[in-house]
Amino acid sequence: MAKRKARTIEVGELARVEGEGALRIRYPGGGKPAEVELRIFEPPRLFEAILRGRDRGEAPDITARICGICPVAYQMSACHAIEAAAGVTIDGPLRELRRLLYCGEWIESHALHVFMLHAPDFLGYEDVVGMAADHGELVRKALRMKKAGNAIVARLGGREIHPINVRVGGFHRAPSRAELTEMREELVWAEAFARETVRWTGGLVFPDLERDVELVALSHPDEYAMNEGRLVSSAGLAIDAHEFEEHVVEEQVERSTALHARLRDRGTYQVGPLARINLSFDRLPEAVRDAAREAGLTPPCRNPFRSITARAVELLYAFGEALRIIDAYEPPELPFVELPRTAGRGCSITEAPRGILYHRYDVADDGSIAAATIVPPTSQNQRSIEEDLVELAPGLLDLDHDAATRRAEQAVRNYDPCISCSTHFLTLERVRADGGNDGEPGDDGPRHAGDR
Repeated sequence: MAKRKARTIEVGELARVEGEGALRIRYPGGGKPAEVELRIFEPPRLFEAILRGRDRGEAPDITARICGICPVAYQMSACHAIEAAAGVTIDGPLRELRRLLYCGEWIESHALHVFMLHAPDFLGYEDVVGMAADHGELVRKALRMKKAGNAIVARLGGREIHPINVRVGGFHRAPSRAELTEMREELVWAEAFARETVRWTGGLVFPDLERDVELVALSHPDEYAMNEGRLVSSAGLAIDAHEFEEHVVEEQVERSTALHARLRDRGTYQVGPLARINLSFDRLPEAVRDAAREAGLTPPCRNPFRSITARAVELLYAFGEALRIIDAYEPPELPFVELPRTAGRGCSITEAPRGILYHRYDVADDGSIAAATIVPPTSQNQRSIEEDLVELAPGLLDLDHDAATRRAEQAVRNYDPCISCSTHFLTLERVRADGGNDGEPGDDGPRHAGDR
């Protein structure tokens, strides 16, 4: 068989992800690439350093600004960690309201990704605008679905982006029962469309990719985990939030201004909807499990391209969970619980739409934040994305340039990377086969608060 010629792949900007960056795939000849590198090059955003010296009560509002797509996740992890530092656990109606708020964020984020960012890859369009020309009704329904999620976030959070009603201990103001029930009719419609969405995604054509990566997610004995639970994995990991930094190592590499995370002594792991579905399928309501099975999504599922169906299944779940909470809601006597003014360390992990989000705060006697650590999901998925591309790379040589580029971009979008959270993302670059390696990993060094 004739030896394959050296080949390079180049894309100026990766579209349909939140943020900027670069990707390099270089084939020196033969079927294996010499390089597969994601390059995140936006400047560090320094939120951990910004938090130092600020009052603990400011953490939810400051961290919400890390991301315009998943601010609720940052607020929830911040609140839980600060409350853990004070020895306080929130339960009852306030806990349910937080879960409802998280449902709203999952809905708006998953709907955006499934239809606007990822579906064009499967249907052969450059973007959702082109897709809408042929699938206008589908796009209109998708926008209506997303709007239903926006309404939940606005009702509980005070506005759709960077909510202002969330505070440590609960909310500044709790909604009345009437304010929640007036959303019910639209949520019922959206739940029905979500069921159609699960079925629709099951009919898409998925590229073959199976990689035995360790899947990591929260697990709760009584519910599909969002705000609370233990961290578990497909390889037997089972830890509490305060043990996270004993098991997860973050390292700086030259090609990325976002830190790369790995499991100590175990290596790459993957977080997000596909991990949650695999690890907590039995916690989904029976009707949601049935919809997933009908769409061909049953654990174990290791194909990251099927993450679009995993997100659709979580959309269906989130609408049902939102309706359950609204129907059972009784307003709390007070909208928040006062925390004692005490020093302590608090850790929390919640499930952002893209995967686990870890916060740790050291709080001083006066209530100020002495140190902060935040580990977002996209930082944790970077190594897994690169390894997916390594597996795909030989097959890309059988495609023409445009098709190979589209497949590589689609593989990155499987993870719905939120680059603002990690510090920003992506460009795929095919360079000359004799081009120099301008992105060798740097020395592994200790992680410092404020590096991000």
